[in-house]
Amino acid sequence: MKVINQFRRLVRRCRAGYRSRWRRVRAIPQAGMATAEYAIATLAAAGFAGLLLVILRSDQVRGFLVEIIQRALSVGG
Repeated sequence: MKVINQFRRLVRRCRAGYRSRWRRVRAIPQAGMATAEYAIATLAAAGFAGLLLVILRSDQVRGFLVEIIQRALSVGG
């Protein structure tokens, strides 16, 4: 019986903590949103960087960039 009473007290404390936390979250509706937005922006940036890397490694783009650099160097000289 003693263990059951201890468990019940623990459950009541957890519920009280949960309720107070929930009240704080409801009072500030934007709480925690910045972290999610940063995570989404970081994933989008990583995806874009990967796509850019694949595009820049292609032979066509590499040849195009080399041609632009050669033209720029030949105009200066």
